[in-house]
Amino acid sequence: MTDVSTQSIVIDAPLARVAEVICDFGRYPEWVSAVQTVEIVEEYEDGYASQVRFVLDAGVLTDEYTLQYEYAEDLSRIEWRLVAPSRVMRAHDGSYDIVPGQGDSSVVKYTLSIELGISMIGMMKRKAEKVIMDTALKELKRRVEGLVGR
Repeated sequence: MTDVSTQSIVIDAPLARVAEVICDFGRYPEWVSAVQTVEIVEEYEDGYASQVRFVLDAGVLTDEYTLQYEYAEDLSRIEWRLVAPSRVMRAHDGSYDIVPGQGDSSVVKYTLSIELGISMIGMMKRKAEKVIMDTALKELKRRVEGLVGR
């Protein structure tokens, strides 16, 4: 059984802008430090990506994997799951839940559950998940807030 981790961050931008950045997978290599390449494998009829292939290089960890995405109609929830086991992961499920905050801000809750195909001590796995989530939320905040007003 895999553990589920959750973290939140406030981003000074409306929900629609946050969702726009999350859904713009082709630009991930510009702002997600570990992502080397992204390929949209399949799209839904509305143009949103349904399957996205990632090539990841986080120094000591490299991997290639494909995620299946689903979206709430108003994009307040974007969730994903691993299509097939990768070299490193057996399962990878996650979501972004975006709710309006004060003023034009949004609160983004990131939930992540990863089952590794490699051995790792539980404490080290939890620390790695925390670093992944901290980095992902900080990079998302920097990207979204850097684009506000453009």
